[in-house]
Amino acid sequence: MTEHTCITHDPAGLSPAQARLTALYLTLHQVPEGKVVSYGQLAELAGLGRAARFVGRALSQLPDGSSLPWHRVLGAGGKLSLAAGTVSGEEQRARLRAEGVTIRNNRVDMQRHGWRPTEHNG
Repeated sequence: MTEHTCITHDPAGLSPAQARLTALYLTLHQVPEGKVVSYGQLAELAGLGRAARFVGRALSQLPDGSSLPWHRVLGAGGKLSLAAGTVSGEEQRARLRAEGVTIRNNRVDMQRHGWRPTEHNG
């Protein structure tokens, strides 16, 4: 008798879509105050490959009052993707400034404020 083992879903019982979101949220939760990541960097760190658009879509669908630091996620090169003058754009800018992040010309200096997880692992 031959034994076949086939895993068709995550051992935790999550669907592939739920597993992707969980990986994203767990990674985003680790971004420290005063640091930022790009959508693409967050996708890579979460093990999602080149999924910057997936990250943007997922963050746009967070429920009101979410404790995840969505405001720390920026476009490529540190560009703020949420438009100035919009409620969410102004909230993002206010939260970043409150954390000591400098914004100039709608951009954040990724060399200064970019999160590099390997530097924070002790």
